[in-house]
Amino acid sequence: MSDAVLSIRKASKSFGARRALDGVSLEVRKGEMIALIGPSGSGKSTLLRSISGLQTIDGGEGVIEAFGDPVQQNGRISGGVRKTRTRIGFIAQQFNLVGRISLFTNVALGSLGRIETWRGLTGQWPAETKSAAMAALARVGVADYAAQRANTLSGGQQQRGAIARALVQKAKIILADEPVASLDPVAARKVMESLRDLNKQDGLTVLVTLHQVDYALRYCDRVIALKAGKIVCDGPAGGLKTSQLIDIYGPEFEDVFWEGAPK
Repeated sequence: MSDAVLSIRKASKSFGARRALDGVSLEVRKGEMIALIGPSGSGKSTLLRSISGLQTIDGGEGVIEAFGDPVQQNGRISGGVRKTRTRIGFIAQQFNLVGRISLFTNVALGSLGRIETWRGLTGQWPAETKSAAMAALARVGVADYAAQRANTLSGGQQQRGAIARALVQKAKIILADEPVASLDPVAARKVMESLRDLNKQDGLTVLVTLHQVDYALRYCDRVIALKAGKIVCDGPAGGLKTSQLIDIYGPEFEDVFWEGAPK
């Protein structure tokens, strides 16, 4: 597809005898907001880490490309992956901020791929980085906490700081791995709304793993479900049926239906 920004073909990953990914193939178009759902251990996080080059896939036919350039193939990370990574923001479940430094500094670190290393080490940020960091913090609603140490902030505030860092990084794709798993419902909603806003207003491509199926349906346009390392469902969020969710999660899923669940 000419507008595909991510292409994964026949990607597999084994951990001993367990197959975390089993011949996964998919393409992601520019500007999509996609939820990856599925039971624990289905391969969602492994897929995101493989796309970013943080995890190698097995040798063989598997290929992962971003923006038309290889991230990895035949079980090896591409030599040019660092350049590709500057365009991919990765948001982890546990916020991935440096707790002892300020939220502002954490966000400014997103510019390290474009400025002299010594500036980051000494905190002598260029004016452009300072402006971009404060604008990003304001964009996600946490500018008032810029001077606070990251480890004094709530989980939701830290996670929005991680999103702001991806903005300063000038990422074109955001990979968010269970970004709301440890947050209360209000904080989770704010994080998902921030991601949705960046997708709709800025055209960023967002790929987010979620255990909350209702969030997947509410905030994402496309849902991809994995089970035992294979894609078992891929289509518009509005077309997802309860019967499919039961197939994905098992019959117990009926016990946790929410009001307005798909029929």
